[in-house]
Amino acid sequence: MRSVLRTVNRVLLGLVGLVLLAVGGAVLAVGLGVPPPSWWIHDGPHDVLLSTAERTKWSDESWWWPTVIAVLAVLVLLALWWLTSVLRRHRLAEVLVDTGDGAGALLRGRALQSVLAADAAAQEGVSDAQVQLTGRRDAPETRVRLRLEPHVDPGTALRDLADRSLAHARDSAALHRLPADVRLAAAKHKAARVT
Repeated sequence: MRSVLRTVNRVLLGLVGLVLLAVGGAVLAVGLGVPPPSWWIHDGPHDVLLSTAERTKWSDESWWWPTVIAVLAVLVLLALWWLTSVLRRHRLAEVLVDTGDGAGALLRGRALQSVLAADAAAQEGVSDAQVQLTGRRDAPETRVRLRLEPHVDPGTALRDLADRSLAHARDSAALHRLPADVRLAAAKHKAARVT
């Protein structure tokens, strides 16, 4: 679903961009004095976008304003839906666990996230760990953020995460692989007072 939404998003943005570029470029060219083609909606640089007759043509009809308002409301709702679907974080709600009988079992994504975060935070020198599951339920991926104490070697912390926490989560959920995007940050600490 996420890849379909990403593809639709790119196609829509590309089409809107092409239309805006073509129309804007044509209006700019006509405004700068380039003679427009015979089928173009404007005759020259001093032509208006909508004449008075075009603007008031349908305003006396009883259906005109409700139709305009309904179309604009639908466009606003579609734009809001699109915006929330783009900005929403895609968390994996459940993971499919292969039980060996062909049916499988479902593991809650939040349960796996919290166990993985607790296991990562229990590592020596890790002050905080945040985990988010993404991907598909039969091929989950993780995003891990580790906040490390100043004395910890990042390579060692990353190795411990891969060898202990991620391996334990992968084995317990019977996954063939569990790719991880790991971000490391240093924990803030107060300066030590020297006497």
